[in-house]
Amino acid sequence: MTVNLKKTPSAPAPNVLLAAAKEAFIASLLIAALSLPLLGLKADNQGPDLVLTKRWDLLGIAVAVMFVGRFVLAFLRGQKAARQGGLPQEKKKSGDNSIARLLNQNAKVLGLLGLLCAVVMPFVIPDANARYVIFISTTFMIYIMLGWGLNIVVGLAGLLDLGYVAFYAVGAYSYALIATHFGWSFWICLPLAGLFAAFFGVVLGFPVLRLRGDYLAIVTLGFGEIIRVILINWGPVTGGPNGIGGIPAISFFGIEFSRGEGGFASDFGLEYSSMHKIIFLYFVILGMAVLTNLFTQRMRKLPAGRAWEALREDEIACRSLGINPTNIKLSAFALGAMFGGFAGSFFSVRAGFISPESFTFIESAVILAIVVLGGMGSQMGVVMAAALIVLLPETFRQFAEYRMLAFGVAMVLIMVWRPRGLLAFREPTIRLHPKDHQASVKEAA
Repeated sequence: MTVNLKKTPSAPAPNVLLAAAKEAFIASLLIAALSLPLLGLKADNQGPDLVLTKRWDLLGIAVAVMFVGRFVLAFLRGQKAARQGGLPQEKKKSGDNSIARLLNQNAKVLGLLGLLCAVVMPFVIPDANARYVIFISTTFMIYIMLGWGLNIVVGLAGLLDLGYVAFYAVGAYSYALIATHFGWSFWICLPLAGLFAAFFGVVLGFPVLRLRGDYLAIVTLGFGEIIRVILINWGPVTGGPNGIGGIPAISFFGIEFSRGEGGFASDFGLEYSSMHKIIFLYFVILGMAVLTNLFTQRMRKLPAGRAWEALREDEIACRSLGINPTNIKLSAFALGAMFGGFAGSFFSVRAGFISPESFTFIESAVILAIVVLGGMGSQMGVVMAAALIVLLPETFRQFAEYRMLAFGVAMVLIMVWRPRGLLAFREPTIRLHPKDHQASVKEAA
């Protein structure tokens, strides 16, 4: 008697189909409730009257697309779980981290290529789009620098900070006030803005030394709001809600970007163009961002950086090893705040006008989202997340009504696909036995 050991493909289990249909139905109800005020109803002005237009066709299309897409995803996930239910969790994790590991191993090469592209970009883009592209790229660099600064506090030291925009505001107002009242140049005010922001970082660090987790987040959130309220109410100094205008522009080490004799164009024998100042500002923030990255990478290999990572993993173990958590926390807050102050100073000189409305909680949320979305402690992840958060909304600017909806959908998809961040995999900063590790990796390969 022969036994056929070959497995025949079985029909989809009814419970898989039922579970997929149930999940799709619940998701459709949710999207219908959320999209009703956005897609189903629209307020239009018809003369002096405000008329509510009903668009049930758009709402129905959105619900149908959600149902079909969710059903297909749930069904495929159920089928995969039925076929690979016995797969060890370790293998799943290692498979998910393979791309992140590959990117981290080639981080230096990718970083150099990215830097080369950033340097060449202003000179190769068409003149018609040059101003817009450089403006968006400068904003992109500002958020990268802010993300790398907050990454010291959140990603390396593990201290959740929801008030990082306060240090951004301190740096911006420091430059604006000093340059406006004393006439000092940007290059003199830049280190002073960083020092003032670092001082405020230490001021914030002292009251929260014994706090952690959600309690620390609440205190830092309150600190950010306190700074914003002070900026609004301290009118004689900060200008109150009106802000500070007429902030002196940046100069090329004393040479103004002005028309006529003594300007940048005349001194270098060039035809005057307003793009000279815009391109110079771009290269200034690019250099500041590169220095921030180099400083952070260097600090991670020093005892202070390794102490930050140890504090992030287990504070009690740090105390048992003789590490002083007080000094470590204060150093993380101070250095992270310093880079926020640098970025704020640049924002002030670039805009020429600042007000408290530029430093609301949503800015802290965006910067924190960049750090978390990119992967805690990952420098390259911050760049990738900043590209998604800053550049993606600009891509959908022509769809002004649905731009933020597309942005929210993209964020949800990323968090479903990579819940721990785009580059959640992190290699240890220093290995005790690097040769043994390399040998084990070769054997595993």
